[in-house]
Amino acid sequence: MKILLIGRDGQVAWELRRSLACLGETIALDRRSTPVLDLTDPDSIRNSVRQIRPGLIVNAAAYTAVDKAEQENELAFRINAVAPGILAEEALAVGAGLIHYSTDYVFPGDGETPYREDDPVGPQNAYGRSKLAGEEAIRQVGVPHFILRTAWVYGRRGQNFLLTMLRLMRERELVRIVDDQYGAPTWSRLIAETTASMIARSSANNRFEPGDRQGVYHLSCGSQTSWYGFACKIRDYSLEKGLLPESAARLEPIPSSDYPTPARRPAFSVLSNEKLFQQFGLKLPNWDQALQLCLSD
Repeated sequence: MKILLIGRDGQVAWELRRSLACLGETIALDRRSTPVLDLTDPDSIRNSVRQIRPGLIVNAAAYTAVDKAEQENELAFRINAVAPGILAEEALAVGAGLIHYSTDYVFPGDGETPYREDDPVGPQNAYGRSKLAGEEAIRQVGVPHFILRTAWVYGRRGQNFLLTMLRLMRERELVRIVDDQYGAPTWSRLIAETTASMIARSSANNRFEPGDRQGVYHLSCGSQTSWYGFACKIRDYSLEKGLLPESAARLEPIPSSDYPTPARRPAFSVLSNEKLFQQFGLKLPNWDQALQLCLSD
């Protein structure tokens, strides 16, 4: 099966380039590749899909600057909402399936129990609204698809909380971290490997055939923590493994009110992964176990 991977060097896309390789020929494109696939340009999207004629499209690219999206609302919607709809149309036209990544930010964040796939949505910022619109655009087309919502993604590449914390702990004496927002940090490699497993279990005769299992799935690590809790484990495990000096910065918990941002963040965005286990028998490890694996890599 020929797979068109949109994204090349992002956190999840980089890991997918390896994880998808055993499933078929994987062609990774972005706005810097040859040929070019630019999600802000509908013609670029259509031309690439029609030229490659894949059996499956995996869209691992997105506008992810949560705070900037408040000012760049149009750009965020062009990439996160309009482009997925075009990808779905083109995939349907060439007989391909589509896998698309979404976010915990589609939920209002005011709950106390992990969100299920069918719980009411209600994004609180422009980024979340753009991602939800992308989900809806894909569903309206009716292409065979998986929409995979994940959360608090980190890895050894790109810009993410893990790498930022490691840098700040080397540079500063004290780092203050929000302690009243809760989620499940999720390693990008586990997202890629789980995606590949879902594809393998949904393919037959060199075709992507999800059947009645198509739809939205939550894909995140188990258990939950706050950003402060996440940072504490990063510090502890990194000191154990010699990745930080003994002089690494101290950490101080603070409320969200002490760290105002242009975009409102959900206070609680933990996702339930029960559907993923029921349908595919897949279960990601708890977030702290995954963090240890990542730092040991």
